[in-house]
Amino acid sequence: MSNTNGAVKKRVGVLALQGDFDAHAKAITLAGGDAVEVRTAEQLQSVDGLVIPGGESTTMLKLLNMMNLVEPLAEFAATKPVFGTCAGAILLASEVLNPSQQSFAAIDLTVERNAYGRQIDSAIITAETSLPGGPLEMVFIRAPRIASVGASVETLARRDEFPTLVRQGSVLAATFHPELSSDRRVHKFFVQIVLAAH
Repeated sequence: MSNTNGAVKKRVGVLALQGDFDAHAKAITLAGGDAVEVRTAEQLQSVDGLVIPGGESTTMLKLLNMMNLVEPLAEFAATKPVFGTCAGAILLASEVLNPSQQSFAAIDLTVERNAYGRQIDSAIITAETSLPGGPLEMVFIRAPRIASVGASVETLARRDEFPTLVRQGSVLAATFHPELSSDRRVHKFFVQIVLAAH
């Protein structure tokens, strides 16, 4: 698909099993991508990149198993751009704590589930980022915390001393919900990663 100036739009899938996938799809569209809801392995094969939204990571794993998407998603994350937010970041991490659980090890992170407390402890903060455009609004809802990152992981934003937005190659992970902010820079950044990978 091409936009009005002739540039080719990349098909960016949004895993549509749980979480606010509709808000992510709208954000991807506003960021210049062609958003596609993904619920099957066949749909996954048709996209150039994938957003894994927030939700509840153990529930998401059960749904992925029910839909026979665990292996296709693991293969996709090993070869194509993937962006995980909140529960999506947990699923992409190399190690999950509190408690430990299965993950895809697509990015060299250790993540602690629900480290910032329960839903009542949710927060909206603004913090510095290495993305251009000044400080970034970050919406945290029962957020995980990135306890440590590998040497090849780039930290793009932090909350206190802990990374909140990180990148390793074509994999992006956020512990907050950029789809709930009017700031589209994070989604635009991922669309750029997808464009650069093809």
